[in-house]
Amino acid sequence: MLTDPEVLRYSRHLLLQDVDVTGQEKLKNSKVLIIGMGGLGSPAALYLAAAGIGTLIISDFDVLDVSNLQRQIAYSTADVGKYKVLAMKQRLEALNPQIRIRSINKEMSQEQLSMELSMIDLVLDCTDNMHSRQKINTACVQTKTPLLVGAAIRMEGQLMFFDNKLSDSACYHCIFPQNSDESLNCSNSGVLGPVVGIIGTMQALEAIKFIVGIPSELKNKLKLFDAKTLEWQTFSINKNLQCAVCGAIS
Repeated sequence: MLTDPEVLRYSRHLLLQDVDVTGQEKLKNSKVLIIGMGGLGSPAALYLAAAGIGTLIISDFDVLDVSNLQRQIAYSTADVGKYKVLAMKQRLEALNPQIRIRSINKEMSQEQLSMELSMIDLVLDCTDNMHSRQKINTACVQTKTPLLVGAAIRMEGQLMFFDNKLSDSACYHCIFPQNSDESLNCSNSGVLGPVVGIIGTMQALEAIKFIVGIPSELKNKLKLFDAKTLEWQTFSINKNLQCAVCGAIS
């Protein structure tokens, strides 16, 4: 049940027929894990905290570098040299003291990751490398945890959603096998700051829709964003029955 201060804080949500009190209470009772507190995780965490996600778990083990500030908008120059999750926790608690923020300041083992996933409703993959994405995807398939994946490089973005509770759900490995090229990243290829902002914000939007129960067209889809033309392309992702990760899962 919403308290009077919560009714005031989330009043603009309560005016929406698709959210209303019932949807806001679902947000309050939800638990979401965000892995990666960089360019994608910054807007995603800010919007989910502001929206009233009851428990927000943030995970990262990097220290903030001055070169991150061009796109990782949750931080200030004074945060350079600090662990991102610790600076982010302070930022989110200041933004919304009515929710619970828990930080994980280390790289999780597969066992710890699986344990964390078993206790949440949804995970947002906001990491920036193939190894982490494959690790998270495998754990989500095994624990049947819904997964929102975002990625951005140069002037291009990607967005995917896999509802692993459904037997016909594809997975990240279906479209990007383990041997996919992982040599490209923001550090060596660059990225335009607002591009990660767009994708991270879209992850937050889809997370809220999923928790509230607003239908989404993103399931088993790959959406590609071209920042030069502002165009989106959408591709269906079929479950690969020979997939080494989800092929045997039914």
